[in-house]
Amino acid sequence: MTRFLLRRLAVALLVAMTVLTLSFMLTRLSGDLAISIAGPNATQEDVELIRRAYGLDRPLTVQYFDWIGRAVLGDFGTSYFFRERVSTLIGSRLPITLTLGLVGLGIALVVAIPLGIIAAVREGSWVDRAVMLVALVGQAMPSFWLGLLLMVVLGLQLQWLPISGTGSWEHFVMPGIVLAFSAIPALMRLTRSGMVEALASDYIRTARAKGLTRLSILAKHALRNAAIPVVSIAAVQLGFMLGGSIVIETVFALHGVGFLAWESISKNDFPVVQAVVLVLALIYIGLTLLADLLNAVLDPRLRA
Repeated sequence: MTRFLLRRLAVALLVAMTVLTLSFMLTRLSGDLAISIAGPNATQEDVELIRRAYGLDRPLTVQYFDWIGRAVLGDFGTSYFFRERVSTLIGSRLPITLTLGLVGLGIALVVAIPLGIIAAVREGSWVDRAVMLVALVGQAMPSFWLGLLLMVVLGLQLQWLPISGTGSWEHFVMPGIVLAFSAIPALMRLTRSGMVEALASDYIRTARAKGLTRLSILAKHALRNAAIPVVSIAAVQLGFMLGGSIVIETVFALHGVGFLAWESISKNDFPVVQAVVLVLALIYIGLTLLADLLNAVLDPRLRA
């Protein structure tokens, strides 16, 4: 298990360095940063002043290693537009994105696991096909369209939930539902396949022969083993949710990290864009490592 985790840690560090490099290079490939900061009406003298003030006149390799050195220490520079430390900006917005991601993951698990169990128990029936149809629809439905639909129905027509803002827990319900739809299909299919495999195992037949109730067999024996991959993949799905929250946060005007990224891209605020990409990527890498650790702990083959 130790060797497996060390390999995964080495891969994670390599991915983190790749993200560091790509986040730096992509902003430079988008054009002259000094011209973007100065604006369309700036003179050449203004552009040169900005280039010197932000160190953009230095060689690209010097800028790159300076960016890495400061990023490792948590210093992402100062926002061009907000005039604040980038780390302060992200720190104030990150709790909103994390809350949204956890709400979405909670809704996804509450919906996906029972449906996956039902589909496995009724394998091959119309119930199984209906559940798989729900998974297909959830996989294909655009998140922004579903968000707008919920805003019209639940927010404007029925007036059950607020359609924007972060004032209370109710503001996270609709965005959480939309975010959950991206994770429900994968979790549902994984639960179903795990339950189908578990229900066909010898120990389940033994439990039935002992006269255990159906609920006891499903909850204490089949689900316990089928849930191992579901638990680990849930951590990865949370990383996907946090990375894809920019669309949902923009639709529902949730001022989290995703909305900050959208604002920064529209205003050419490249230090913030670089930092957001890096932070979200590191969170995803960390959650992937957590999923690997859970696999190593729960899977007896990896423990060996």
